[in-house]
Order: sequence, then C-alpha cells, then structure tokens
Amino acid sequence: MAERAFLVIVQPPGKDKSFLRESYEEIKELTLSAGGEVVGATEAHLERPSPSHLIREGKLAEIRERVGKEKAALMIFNVDLSPVQARNIEEFVGVRAVDRTGLILDIFARRAQSREGKLQVEVAQLGYLLPRLVGHGTILSRLGGGIGTRGPGEQKLEVDRRRIRERIGRLKKELEKVGRHRSLVRKGRDRKAFSSVAIVGYTNAGKSTLLNALTGARAFVEDKLFATLDPMTRISQRNGRRDILFTDTVGFLKSLPHGLIEAFKSTLEEVTEADCLIHVLDISHPFARDQKTSVEEVLQEIGAFEKPTLLALNKMDLVSQEELKPIQEVYPQGILISAKMRQGLDLLYAALETQITNGTIKP
Repeated sequence: MAERAFLVIVQPPGKDKSFLRESYEEIKELTLSAGGEVVGATEAHLERPSPSHLIREGKLAEIRERVGKEKAALMIFNVDLSPVQARNIEEFVGVRAVDRTGLILDIFARRAQSREGKLQVEVAQLGYLLPRLVGHGTILSRLGGGIGTRGPGEQKLEVDRRRIRERIGRLKKELEKVGRHRSLVRKGRDRKAFSSVAIVGYTNAGKSTLLNALTGARAFVEDKLFATLDPMTRISQRNGRRDILFTDTVGFLKSLPHGLIEAFKSTLEEVTEADCLIHVLDISHPFARDQKTSVEEVLQEIGAFEKPTLLALNKMDLVSQEELKPIQEVYPQGILISAKMRQGLDLLYAALETQITNGTIKP
C-alpha cells in the first residue's frame, strides 16, 4: 500500500517562481517512483531559514494541520535538511520528515539489482545516515519501514558511528575491486579495437530505450525516475558493424547528491573512459533546457564534459510539428529522434560513425 506523503516545497532566498514549479514536479515524480502517494503540498518561502527548524513556527503549524487533515504518514521536502532540522520538524509535526537526498537514496535502494549497485547504494546511505544517529550514537535514527528507511536501516541493527565507518571502509574496498575489474574489462575492449559510446542524460530521458533500439538489447524500461542503476553494455547491431559498444548509464539529476557521485565512481567511469557520448535529451519535458544544463554540470564534475558528444533530441513523437522547428533552432546540432518509435536513428548512427572517425562533434 502506498504511503501517504505531504510535499513541502521550499523556496530558498534568491530562487524565483519557476524554481517552485520545477521543484514540485521533480519531488512529485520522485515520490511516485519511491512508491508514495502525494496527498497534498504546500509552498514555504524562506527569507531567513531557521537553523533549528528551517521553516518558521507559524508555517510549521499550518503544515501540521494539513498533514493531520490529509492523514499523511510523512512529509517530503524538496531541499536537504540538517539532522537537527529533520529531528525538530518531526517532533513538531508528529510524522517523519524525508529530505531530497533521503528520497533519492530510497529510490536507489529500490532499484539496485547487481551486487555492485547494492554496494554503491549502501555506501551512500551509510554516509547519509552517519550524522543522523540519535542519542549517544548507539541507534540509527531511521529504523522501521517506509520511504526514507530502506537499505541498511531496515536490518534494525544497533550500530555506533565507529562500526558504521568500519562498514563504509569495507564496502569501499569491495568497490575498489569492482573498479579494478571494470578497468580490466575496458582494457580488453581496447585491445579488440572496440569504440565505446556512453549513453548519458537526465533520469527518464529514454537512455535505456535508445540502447535497446541501437543494439537489440532488452534493458529494463519503465516510465519512472532512476529505472536504471546498473550500467549495461551491448554491441552495435546496425549497418553490419560489430565494433561499437554502447553503455546505458545511471540517469543524472539536478544537484545530484555528491555522496551518490562519489559512491558510484566505478559506474561513472564508464562515462569518463568512453570514447564519446550520446547525450539523450527529452525535448517533450517542460524543463528540458534546465535538464540539459544539469547533465552538463555532472559531466563537468566527473571530468567528462569535454568528450566528443552527440545530442539526441529524444521523444520527438510527443512534440507537435509546429514545436519541432523552434526546438531544432535552439539546438542546431541536435538530432531529432524517437527511441521508442525508432525514428531518426539512422541519422544519429551516421553522425556517430562520423564522430568515431574524427571525434570532433559537440552539441
């Protein structure tokens, strides 16, 4: 049964109304991806954030009334809360408070399938939980079931900070082994003269669908955020070629928590070590331009922004003919495609073959 979630959309100082609209849509989608049911929402405009509660008492009282009226089981915030703020808000309102990073980690815990993916998620979750221990550091503050509690906390183990740090250290050593294995696999590909192409983009932009269309793979596809966590590499099946490898990667997100980027280092190396990238952009999304910028910021952070890149303007089947021309003008080097309908793929593939030859195309 879906948990009833009440959304609190905070507008930090310096942010405009468009931030509120975009943030609401993002948190709503994330909540649905985490298995929650959105039963209400409110906006909170912050001129001077409270160090102890983030939101002032009058607004919190209003939230408490709305939460009670809607019989919500938890509050979900579009921003990150300090451990003190989360604890004080929960005591004031009387239900759990989950912040943006906690929500994203919950989805990652649901999606991770491989041993590597589970290791990466646990490292990120433990790093997030470490400062959120209650009392004298003897019991995790997140025990029980529900959104924001999945992962290592579900085991209801009483662990202190020292044991958590030791666990993180062991997990990181295991991930280092995985990273070395990935490196050996990539070197094997290099020796066989394969060209490697990483498919990157905002979460739910259609990367897995494009991988399937280009290679005949059967990567899992779902209309939810972060449907894919574990990278999948498949060989090209077009034009009789057998020397191009495509890798589907984890979706990016605006202000992706740094802990996740660090934990998924070995996975993201599939991007940094690729010969070139295909950046999949969902042009049907109302905030497509912002999503493109967010992806580029993550690529910059991991050192992959300067790689030769093709921009695939995906989901053209969801956009009217009248809207396609101005979109093409905004992204003149972008290639219009529909991975789902298999439209525009010949043009994309031809451009990719050119790029593999000269490595000069950038969006």
